[in-house]
Amino acid sequence: MTSTDRRAALRAGAALLAGAAVTPACTPTGAGTVMSPTSEQPSPEQPGPGQPTPAQKPPAAPGPRRFPGQPDQITHGPRTHPRVALTFHGQGDPATARALLTEAERHGARVTVLAVGTWLDDHPELARRILDGGHDLGNHTHRHLDIDAMPEAEARAEITACAERLKRLTGSIGTWFRPSRAPRASPLVARLAREAGYPHVLSYDVDSLDYTAPGADAVTRTVLAQVRAGSVVSLHFGHPDTVAALPAVLNALDRRGLRAVTTTELLS
Repeated sequence: MTSTDRRAALRAGAALLAGAAVTPACTPTGAGTVMSPTSEQPSPEQPGPGQPTPAQKPPAAPGPRRFPGQPDQITHGPRTHPRVALTFHGQGDPATARALLTEAERHGARVTVLAVGTWLDDHPELARRILDGGHDLGNHTHRHLDIDAMPEAEARAEITACAERLKRLTGSIGTWFRPSRAPRASPLVARLAREAGYPHVLSYDVDSLDYTAPGADAVTRTVLAQVRAGSVVSLHFGHPDTVAALPAVLNALDRRGLRAVTTTELLS
């Protein structure tokens, strides 16, 4: 071998050694392929570290049900089970509404809220607050006017406008319909409610009269004097007397062995 050939062979060997020395730096331990510069970047579908995941849409709220054996207008549930339904007209100061819901939940009670459409317009977040607490949510007309005195078209609009708001906010028209400014629906209003998707009109057999602002003690006495197994009690959001009376009412129901449940549970 000439000296020229010997120098060429030495240069080729040095190049091979240099290539072997840098190869591990490009290949992760245990991998057999070289990672591309962009392979560690998060894909558009999956958020990277520290980024929030897309919020999941809440499931649709329960809708109306037909209860076989129950009349079209329900005033109370079975008298054979130790349960009662506290039902609230959903209108008024949202802080009072939240206080009532929190107090009921603190006692392990569940209630039924019949919401007014314009109230939902002003406080849409309360629809989900009610449902998240495990309570029933229903329709109490759009403007809370004397629906029994309205002509057919106007009465229908009162029912459907509130139903549409409930549907938009919760995915459901609500579990119940209660007429506004009347304990019972006229035959016309009852028919319109059925056509809107409500098999029953929810009335009551105990009127707390809390809307007259008689004082918390008077509200408590009125409810406890009439309530019994199966009762549906009419109460209102927006009245401080009702908030103040609720603990005493719930404690007295507990002593009598009566549990406050949603109207759906009362009739199930």
